[in-house]
Amino acid sequence: MTQRDDMRPAPTGFWADAWSRFRRKPLAMAALLFLVGLMLVAILAPLIAGTRPVLCRYKGRIYAPCLAYFSRSLEPSIFAKDRFRGTYPTNLREKDPDSWAIWPLVFQDPYRAVRADEWPGRPENPARDEGRPSRLNLFGTDQAGVDVFAKMVHGTTIALLVGFVSMGIAGTIGLIVGALGGYFGGWVDMLTSRITEIVMCIPTLVLILAMISLLEKPTIWHTMAIIGMTGWTGIARLTRGEFLRLKNSEFVMAARAAGAGPVRIMLRHILPNALAPVLVPITFGIASAILTESSLSFLGFGPPPPTASWGSILNDARGNLSMWWLVVFPGVAIFLTVLSYNLIGEGLQEATDPRLREARK
Repeated sequence: MTQRDDMRPAPTGFWADAWSRFRRKPLAMAALLFLVGLMLVAILAPLIAGTRPVLCRYKGRIYAPCLAYFSRSLEPSIFAKDRFRGTYPTNLREKDPDSWAIWPLVFQDPYRAVRADEWPGRPENPARDEGRPSRLNLFGTDQAGVDVFAKMVHGTTIALLVGFVSMGIAGTIGLIVGALGGYFGGWVDMLTSRITEIVMCIPTLVLILAMISLLEKPTIWHTMAIIGMTGWTGIARLTRGEFLRLKNSEFVMAARAAGAGPVRIMLRHILPNALAPVLVPITFGIASAILTESSLSFLGFGPPPPTASWGSILNDARGNLSMWWLVVFPGVAIFLTVLSYNLIGEGLQEATDPRLREARK
């Protein structure tokens, strides 16, 4: 072996190479960091804004009442038994003088207005035109006096869940339908292609509105399911094309000759090589799902109260357009989130598609 051979860089895999190219795109990396920050806000929302203690010691035991913001069932039953009714500062002090608590950074609730002296010495939240941004209400309050900053923080969970859950459903369906049609061909391909074309003709918004009119108590999970079950067609068509291209490749023929079955060939050999182009429409689909949920909430068809979402804050502004903070803050959040997903999608497309890289040279 010559000295020149020793100096050659070690070969890297496709995904390592794609990540290396993606990291060289400043806008895509900035968008990725922004989304990571949003995920941290969604996970830590009860620690950032709320009126329930993050941790507290009550009657000799340690509790985490803040988990009730994720699900009502997670609130310790002792506080309902002792009739706290969601008001913790005064009740903790009166019912157990030896108690202590660690509170969120901002004492504001995303579902109701803070009352006078609920926190010692703090006035009640202002409402309507008086609820402008201030030291106690960083993003102002809505028509009922509920803090907008707290609603924005807790609404981040809904925004991210809508994107990830709906496109998780769409990605799963699209990969399965596209893989079956592309690998088996014949009548299977014809059937999956016709089903894909039929679903493409169904307008998502109309289907969601029809579902809401039929269900007695529609939830955000119903909306996610409808978006996912109608948003898989582009993923299926891309997957089908990749499977048609790869199913006669040499490594697939070698696996078939070695006795591998269709399922193993599709999952182990073809799918990892077909996944890169599919990630791009999934990324763009997440942005589209967030816009769809925000549009529904703005029209009044979003998740029912007391669920906090960015679109529902925009809907509150319709009753009083002079409350500019109800438009600016959620509007900027939706814009930046959708823009970030689109920038990540473009970065992935350029990093994984060699034809685009050649065209830009």
